Amino acid sequence: MSSAVEDLLATLDLERLEVNLFRGRSPQVGWQRVFGGQVIGQALVAACRTVDGRPPHSMHAYFLLAGDPKVPIIYEVDRIRDGKSFTTRRVIAIQHGNAIFSMSVSFHGDEPGLDHQAKMPTVPKPGELPNESELRERVLPQMPDPVRRYYERERPIELRPVEFGRYLGKTSEDSRFNVWIRATGKLPDDPAIHRCVLAYASDMTLLDTALVPHGRTVFERSIMGASLDHALWFHRPFRADEWLLYAQDSPNLHGARGFARGLIFAADGALVASVAQEGLLRERRPEA
Repeated sequence: MSSAVEDLLATLDLERLEVNLFRGRSPQVGWQRVFGGQVIGQALVAACRTVDGRPPHSMHAYFLLAGDPKVPIIYEVDRIRDGKSFTTRRVIAIQHGNAIFSMSVSFHGDEPGLDHQAKMPTVPKPGELPNESELRERVLPQMPDPVRRYYERERPIELRPVEFGRYLGKTSEDSRFNVWIRATGKLPDDPAIHRCVLAYASDMTLLDTALVPHGRTVFERSIMGASLDHALWFHRPFRADEWLLYAQDSPNLHGARGFARGLIFAADGALVASVAQEGLLRERRPEA
């Protein structure tokens, strides 16, 4: 297991303070604010630890304040309902006495019934795309400094963007952004861990997709981006340490708010999750 994956699992392994109270910590890597995917993943862990026998199938979250990576985050779980078919939890993340994040999570076990799904886009497979070392040698030298630094860091989630040319100023066909993702090391077999890792990863590239039609990225100094809300639905079983295609697009950007959505497919084409997010995307004013 890679050290980055070990660090991620440690970050997601919350400390139980009381029956419905948990404490999470942030990796000390010099970030100015807590990564949104970390809070999503930790909040989902907190909710899952109050439910037995049912997996989460959907979550809806709001980012209220920027998280401070220097201090722990307290997660308070409210056991809203334990029904015959569904279980509902609400999670509040607290720092410095204020709520910084809120999330509702619904749990439900699979039942027999009708079945259909969207078709996975036809894109190159991960083995046909530049791997991490090839990206460093062939592509990264041409990328802007912030993008290059991001891809050079050791990360728990490996990214293989299909339309990597967008980082070189190109717009992609249909303004879509497809990225193959997977954990950089083998994860434990517990399905809850795979869901929480995917929840963490689902926030990594989604907001940036809203800038694809404009040939821009959140890595630019002139762009200020922040997630406002995040919704995630789990559809079918998967492993987050195997390749998943994150097929993303953005129907709207207006009033400094960008809306992006994504479908996540297993390599065999099974639709395993859907994601939607709105985020703040402002162009910084030139300094006088």
